[in-house]
Amino acid sequence: MNQTRQPRGIRNNNPGNIRWGENWLGLKQDGKEQDPSFCVFISAVYGIRALARLLQNYQRIHGLDTPRKIISRYAPPSENQTQAYIQSVAAQLGITPDGKVDLTEIGTLTVFIKAIIRHENGIQPYSNETIQKGIALL
Repeated sequence: MNQTRQPRGIRNNNPGNIRWGENWLGLKQDGKEQDPSFCVFISAVYGIRALARLLQNYQRIHGLDTPRKIISRYAPPSENQTQAYIQSVAAQLGITPDGKVDLTEIGTLTVFIKAIIRHENGIQPYSNETIQKGIALL
């Protein structure tokens, strides 16, 4: 696929569409010039790592443990169709929106990451190996 036709998150190696703010590992030095709103990473592995870290922090620091709680924070209604996002993630996890998740469990984290990537970009082009490489960098 032509690079300019790919979704923004894929072009930026930031498949979770994480906004600038944190000094994430693997940020591209001239990334803000490339995209002033969303982080740009040197590779998709680092973008996936940032997404995994963010999700685990939501659970560990803020006690968010359901798709509804996590996605409500991750994708607030001021910027997203949050209810549809919650339903999409929960369905891909095979649970209800209020079903408990443990994001320290790698299988669950992997499915959650894939669901977010698919929702954010309309596609989920990454292999399990690429996603696991990102998670391994935690």
